[in-house]
Amino acid sequence: MTIRGLRTAVTTTAAVVLAAGASAGIATAAGTGGSGAAAASACAPGTLKVTTTTAGSGQAGMSHEGTYLKVTNTGKSNCAISGYPGLALEGAGHSAIKTKVHRGDTYFAKDPGAHRVTLKPGKSAYADLVWSHAGPSAKAKYLQVSPTGGNAHGILPFANDVDGGSLSVTAWSATPPRAS
Repeated sequence: MTIRGLRTAVTTTAAVVLAAGASAGIATAAGTGGSGAAAASACAPGTLKVTTTTAGSGQAGMSHEGTYLKVTNTGKSNCAISGYPGLALEGAGHSAIKTKVHRGDTYFAKDPGAHRVTLKPGKSAYADLVWSHAGPSAKAKYLQVSPTGGNAHGILPFANDVDGGSLSVTAWSATPPRAS
């Protein structure tokens, strides 16, 4: 799948998740906004900064490795995100690598499911990102991350061997997702 195809698929998936969540009555993440937070508008792409973090928990074992994606609201007002980050691998020279993304539980964490997370200015949300490296691997150098599933994305250094270009990721959550 091309990056453009990935972006279209991610955008479509995000729209379906948002529509399903809206009809099911999405809950605001605890501790991220209170009663007024539910009215927060969607985070604008220019107000989100994506990084990786261990969040105090190393993730390595049985040919699997992981990290947490961290998205921080750099804007001046509350905003909300929901669903899963869009992801794509890049090789040397930012060449596109065919990327397969599994959304749900990862090897190290239980998926909290798609839900609305309201971010106050300076506050962050997390998603668990995991890959394996035992078989034929894509030699990734960078990772594209679209926090809202749209076309706007950040590019992070990501020098890892990734089996078959396959990544697993949980939904965004107010706290780093953990095994249950």
